Amino acid sequence: MNVDHVNAVCRATKTILTNHFGIEVTPLNPSAQKHDFLSNNVSVLLGINGDLSGEIICSIDEQTAINIVSIMMGGLTIEKLDDMGRSAIQEFGNWIAGSTAMELSKQQFVDVTPPVVKEGIVHFQGGKLFITVPLRSTLGLIEVHISLMEQAS
Repeated sequence: MNVDHVNAVCRATKTILTNHFGIEVTPLNPSAQKHDFLSNNVSVLLGINGDLSGEIICSIDEQTAINIVSIMMGGLTIEKLDDMGRSAIQEFGNWIAGSTAMELSKQQFVDVTPPVVKEGIVHFQGGKLFITVPLRSTLGLIEVHISLMEQAS
């Protein structure tokens, strides 16, 4: 996995959080998982195809998801994630997908799949290397799990 790809994904996510939500984001120490990892209660999965292939998973706890949805809905008080809230989290994933595609396409051709939202703790397995970059924000902790590999020409 190329550090430039990891940095591009982190830049894209940070840009969305800073520009759309007006918050500061602090990257914390990254870690690597070779075989599997557990997600938080809400995950947004993005597939990457093209010159790169792999996955990006944004994992947040339920309160962070509620905080994100609240801001996306103009500051409304949100008690729990309902269908509208899940739709907002999926749109949040679209924003990250678009920003990520723009960052990565500066170096290679990529296509990002529509986001899939998963609720509940998920045990991701598959034997791929994932780099996890935790991002601390006033909305809560956002863990970005990145697994990207260059396709052979």
